[in-house]
Amino acid sequence: MNTLDQKARALTLHALHAHPPLILPNAWDPASAAAIEAAGAKAIATTSAGASWAAGVADGGGLDRATALDALRRIVAAVSVPVTADIESGYGATPEEVGATVAEVLAAGAVGVNIEDSPGVRGEPLLEPEAQAERLLAAREAARAAGIELCVNARTDTYLAGIGTAGERLAATMARAERYAAAGADVLFVPGVADPEVIRTLVGGPLPINVMASPGAPAVAHLAALGVARVSVGSAVAQAAYGLAAAATRELLGPGTYRCLEIALEYGELNDLLRAHPGPP
Repeated sequence: MNTLDQKARALTLHALHAHPPLILPNAWDPASAAAIEAAGAKAIATTSAGASWAAGVADGGGLDRATALDALRRIVAAVSVPVTADIESGYGATPEEVGATVAEVLAAGAVGVNIEDSPGVRGEPLLEPEAQAERLLAAREAARAAGIELCVNARTDTYLAGIGTAGERLAATMARAERYAAAGADVLFVPGVADPEVIRTLVGGPLPINVMASPGAPAVAHLAALGVARVSVGSAVAQAAYGLAAAATRELLGPGTYRCLEIALEYGELNDLLRAHPGPP
């Protein structure tokens, strides 16, 4: 991808947040990315969990930087829409290492990143807000050096980690939002939140809000009415795909029928999607 194309995709990704909600299905390999684009997605997010499972390792630390970047390069090359990369906690212990990761993400052609504030150090569930802010600032500086308007999605796991009481959790999330915004974040990603009143409060904070939806969460129209800027689904699509593999196998080994396979993409359709984008050079 040339620099002008990448700069245009970066601006497109930012602009999509101005007409919320931006719907971001999460891909884990080139074929899933191509299928998601063909289904109408205007941008694509990656899922570290899906990429980890596809590489044969567990999520949450099993994926190394080199493998993650290789998967990202192939996903970016398979589509023509903007791609934002889940880089977990940045594949580095220091702000400098996080900045180096972001520089490589940009070199791969992505135009956005998720950077999470977990795990912490010495057994703590989360990094201290100031430590995470330094990492976000390093990501922003790497983007400035590359001349790309990177969209930084600052993920906080205050809710996933169940920090404190409900009131303490909300206060901690709002405080982190303030600090992360000052460090250059564009969006606050709060996985684990589904309560409409909590979402409404978060929307009133300093950053646009990304909600991770799943069965049982408010529908997209409801999230839009609450003011949510961005909706993603994390590992859910990958889990559904692997769930289909298991269900189809049980059906084949049990009644010997094929109903689970009826939703499969037609062979030629999927093949043609990947012919259109032959992959990274």
